[in-house]
Amino acid sequence: MCLTTTHTDTALADRLFQSTIQTLELYSVYIGKKLGLYRALRDPVTCIELSLKTGIAVRYAREWLEQQAVAGFIVADGERDGYLRKYHIPEEHIGVLVDDTDPSHVAPFAQMLVGIARALPDVLLAYKAGTGVPYEKYGLDFRQGQGGINKPAFSHDLTSSWLPAVPDLHQRLTSGDEVRILDVGCGVGWSSIALAKAYPNAKVTGIDMDAGSIQEAAAHATRERVDVRFLNDDASYATFSEPFDLILILETLHDLSRPTAVLENLRRVLKNDGCIIIGDERVAESFFSPGDELERMMYGWSVTHCLPVSMSEHPTEAIGTVIRPAKVMEIAGRAGFSKIEILPIDNMLFRFYRLIP
Repeated sequence: MCLTTTHTDTALADRLFQSTIQTLELYSVYIGKKLGLYRALRDPVTCIELSLKTGIAVRYAREWLEQQAVAGFIVADGERDGYLRKYHIPEEHIGVLVDDTDPSHVAPFAQMLVGIARALPDVLLAYKAGTGVPYEKYGLDFRQGQGGINKPAFSHDLTSSWLPAVPDLHQRLTSGDEVRILDVGCGVGWSSIALAKAYPNAKVTGIDMDAGSIQEAAAHATRERVDVRFLNDDASYATFSEPFDLILILETLHDLSRPTAVLENLRRVLKNDGCIIIGDERVAESFFSPGDELERMMYGWSVTHCLPVSMSEHPTEAIGTVIRPAKVMEIAGRAGFSKIEILPIDNMLFRFYRLIP
């Protein structure tokens, strides 16, 4: 490969060149994650041993192992013969690549990007037509990747630090009295499951419009041995027999076609002394360019996934991933909430809001 540039465009060319390398490396992570190759590397193995352990062809095993070592993801010993050389994952990379409960576990990003790549032809058509792309078009990889990337925080931080940071709410949830919690946009269920585990006296309901997500959520709850009710329904008009003490909307509001209608309906099914907690992207309060890494990442998700998904139904408010605080306040105000506050919860990616009827 030959890369020739002039001095005027070298910086951008170098940046896109590095992005190409990093994208290819993420695809290689996808291969390793989907085929169980990383889990087979806890102990040193040759390419032949990896082939036997995982059922992949020896030649592919050798090439993938060499690529991973060249990328610095795994470690190779000094053996010159490629078929005798042994490889292993260093302990400091286990969390990133293998342990799906570790806070550093970002390997699911690879699945999300593969899901986006598969949907890109539909995204192009949507751009031309001014329409959208339904969530299910992004497929199993995106769904499982999104669930996987959120699992560590939803399984641990949600009940160990986020909700305890709201003292009166935490006291209510831990009082021993029965409480009803609705988890809107529950996805594959990790947040709902965490709530049921942390608050034994809570009746937890998870709701999501994606049928595949609800099926996975129910399966996860069964494996985790927790009692959670999961509903495949639209929160903008879903009905419930009893009101809720707490409604959670985690990383979901910006994806909704009709967030105002959803909040209006949720206000109706909320107890008078209940509240809604929203956790959504911690983007800047206003547009600026060039942006920092967080803004760049959020706009990247938005142009390829979140905005197309939110425009897949009509009418749509078409928000996209970059949902700034003023927009959340505007939506909540239109939905009739009398008090809207930004909570003092320290998190690099999420900003939290409390809505009171």
